[in-house]
Amino acid sequence: MDTQVFGGENHTGRPARAVWNAMWNGFRCKCPKCGEGKLFSSFLGVVPACAHCGEEMHHHRADDLPAYLVIVIVGHVVLGGFMAFEANSTLSMWQHLAIWAPITVLMSFALLRPIKGAIVGLQWAYYMHGFSGVDDHPEPLPEEG
Repeated sequence: MDTQVFGGENHTGRPARAVWNAMWNGFRCKCPKCGEGKLFSSFLGVVPACAHCGEEMHHHRADDLPAYLVIVIVGHVVLGGFMAFEANSTLSMWQHLAIWAPITVLMSFALLRPIKGAIVGLQWAYYMHGFSGVDDHPEPLPEEG
């Protein structure tokens, strides 16, 4: 779906939504619409609707994308750090493991929720998956005989 914005509206005639603002609100674990209400009811469970503005969130489809993005970010940081540290030190393998394994786990847990929030914000800003008011799962077409 092309979401090029011209003159304050996108090609569908719906008002354009501020993408970066919505993603930032989601990254802060706040509602992408109002930036006030909580986005999560549990560690990764998104609230059914914003308690502040009433925007429905139950139909988001972040799926596995946040986990993939966390793997890419943490992998690059940890691998780069490990390689730089290895080039300049004489630590044994178990010492590296004692340093880098906890960093990997902590960074992964620290980034997973904010990145999922940013993905939900992105979906909201681009009217993706139920945020457009249109059902993403229409009735299947009848099979032709």
